Amino acid sequence: MGMRKQKKLMHIFHFAAECYPVAKVGGLADVVGALPKYQQKAGLKASVIIPYYEKPFIKAHTFIDVYQGYIQQGAESRPYSILRELNDSLGFELFLVKIPGLLDRPEIYSYPDEYEQFLAYQHAALDWLCAAGIRPDIIHCHDHHAGLIPFYIENAQQFDFLKGIPTVATVHNGQYQGWLDWDNAFLLPSFDTWKWGLVDWNGLINPLAALIKCCWAYTTVSEGYLQELYQEANGLESLFLAEKEKSYGIINGIDTDVWNTKTDDMLTANFSLTNITKGKDLNKKTLCLTYHLDENLPLIAFIGRFAFEKGADILPGTLLRVLEEFKGRFNFLILGSGDKKLEQTLEQISKDYSEHFALYIGYNEELAHQVYASADYLFMPSRVEPCGLNQLYAMRYGTVPIVRSTGGLRDTVKDLDTADGYGILFENATVEDAIEAIKRALDFWHKTNSNTFSFLQKKLMKLDFSWERSSAKYTELYNKLID
Repeated sequence: MGMRKQKKLMHIFHFAAECYPVAKVGGLADVVGALPKYQQKAGLKASVIIPYYEKPFIKAHTFIDVYQGYIQQGAESRPYSILRELNDSLGFELFLVKIPGLLDRPEIYSYPDEYEQFLAYQHAALDWLCAAGIRPDIIHCHDHHAGLIPFYIENAQQFDFLKGIPTVATVHNGQYQGWLDWDNAFLLPSFDTWKWGLVDWNGLINPLAALIKCCWAYTTVSEGYLQELYQEANGLESLFLAEKEKSYGIINGIDTDVWNTKTDDMLTANFSLTNITKGKDLNKKTLCLTYHLDENLPLIAFIGRFAFEKGADILPGTLLRVLEEFKGRFNFLILGSGDKKLEQTLEQISKDYSEHFALYIGYNEELAHQVYASADYLFMPSRVEPCGLNQLYAMRYGTVPIVRSTGGLRDTVKDLDTADGYGILFENATVEDAIEAIKRALDFWHKTNSNTFSFLQKKLMKLDFSWERSSAKYTELYNKLID
């Protein structure tokens, strides 16, 4: 009998702008930092390639130079290098694309030549895969920053080596599309010019539109968000509908290694289902002491960007009304940053109501963990929330979500008034609806005994929003495309 041939591991290559803990602005980073790890655990081979940023993680870890080459952008020849994290400390292969003067900066976004950065990143990454003879089984592109890759590998001759590889696109946020004028077309690698329509949308080069047109399948980060994109996608509604046959809604998971109340070293006290009340009380006591709040009152928290899509504009009006109306019945804590005018307004409110309202301007990962472990409620008035991870982290830490009924929030939170419910939902991102939801939360707190609230917290902690489930759905999709 001959030896049985060992089955080759399916190899997935993820392309994205962010990856936690290397470089993070939002939920995209959390997904790209977790999904590949869980794919590795499930017996697949997962690799991630992102742009290089001057970030603490990169300085604190060892990277080796695995390739040097150059790409042509119009008349300019740009040298690039590919760096690999030596010890695979994230649980998967991590590669960085470094380009002097372009992809070697401290921030991820907000540069005037941002479009040029992401064009160069995609071009160099594919150039390296071809030069190194790496042909993955699946290429997985996240958002518009990697949006031109499926188009390139089928239509740009220099990437012929990668032609025919199934491509999957994940839309984390359809509002941002990476638009650029056709005047910049010279920055793209040469392609079959008669195929220009595949990257065009309304007279502009639109990387997100190109991604949806050219990928083999596209996913959104919740079923609810997929339905919403058919109605509101910043001008791409008809495209999402036209490509509906290849769409899938797969809810994001959370990294249960990072988000684990038993082992989280950012908490004052670790806890589990058996000592949830004591554990949360100890964390809350420390947090309230730091911010001079009464630990015996229910604590409502908001964590996130001060942006219109997050419903942050209704925070001041809501706060002023509830702090007056329900004075002395609760505390509110906000951790976030963004709109400068909003920051100033909230700072003034925190001075006027310092006894019951605490504010931290900025982002602090450690504090975020402490808030999830301490708060009784998490408030998310989002107008747009493709999946939402904050409510998943909150529930994992026994914190009751108060969320607007939209996208992934509606998919993951069941209202207390429904069978087997465990959260509070409200319809509109308005001050009136938000106040009504907060009133419900406070009534529930003050009118139920501690055992009932503890039972609800345990129910939340038992919910399974782990990546194991979501990762398996991606694998199912990959197999379907390969077959």
